[in-house]
Amino acid sequence: MIEVVRPGPLATVQDLGRPGRAHLGVPCSGAADGRAFRLANRLVGNPEGAAAVEFTLGGAALRFHRHAWIAVTGAPVPLRINGRAYGTHAPVHVPDGALVEFGTPPSGLRSYLAVRGGVAVDEVLGSRSTDLLSGLGPSPLSPGDVIPLGPATGLGDICVDAAPPPPLHETPVLRIQPGPRHDWFTEDALATLTSTLYEVSQDSNRVGVRLEGPPLARARDGELGSEGMVTGSLQVPPSGLPIIFLTDHPTTGGYPVVAVLASSAICDAAQLRPGQRFRFRL
Repeated sequence: MIEVVRPGPLATVQDLGRPGRAHLGVPCSGAADGRAFRLANRLVGNPEGAAAVEFTLGGAALRFHRHAWIAVTGAPVPLRINGRAYGTHAPVHVPDGALVEFGTPPSGLRSYLAVRGGVAVDEVLGSRSTDLLSGLGPSPLSPGDVIPLGPATGLGDICVDAAPPPPLHETPVLRIQPGPRHDWFTEDALATLTSTLYEVSQDSNRVGVRLEGPPLARARDGELGSEGMVTGSLQVPPSGLPIIFLTDHPTTGGYPVVAVLASSAICDAAQLRPGQRFRFRL
């Protein structure tokens, strides 16, 4: 088992979520950066969907009460085991009783800790993910919490020494395609969206990335009836400032969606940190 000494700003248990239940009002949730999450599990020989821990801006410390193999991916958080520095994006052995500490990453926002055998908290609706919007799954980690681990037997071999992480650009470019309600906006709206820098608001979280920048002008007044929403939707409230929906987003919404992120851009959006500037590109 693992004891939480300190969780940092936010630490949650995540897997690949609860897909296929949106018609029941249940969000998918799951790891915000699925690319980094899957890589962490592969590095320790776990199935890609094994539950792991998602850290926001690092700052955590965990005490391991059994020896284990771990991998840390995502935002390049400084990693120390019993005070000794180790690299991320590689399998690392943790001795029984060791203290594993995570610093603050110089770039990116979310890091993932996979442990061989997976995190074995109870499932809720088929998933171990913490959903901050609906309250499903385990609570965010707190000091003194104990994280149970699954058996490390019968898994795939650990056969990779290290995996080069994808670059985290200072000014990322997120690819989009026009959304189902882009006709609710003026002809210049998409041009505005793709020609200027937007900044990530301090009010962003796992539900959505709120943006600061030029507002998008509406061509139609009134409001929509509630419609289904997908991860990566750019929903535009009356302020005209888009919100990028991440994995804990609601299943429906009544504001028009001007654009939707390309699938590959969702993981990049999950690593945007408050105050960071970026661009959209069609």
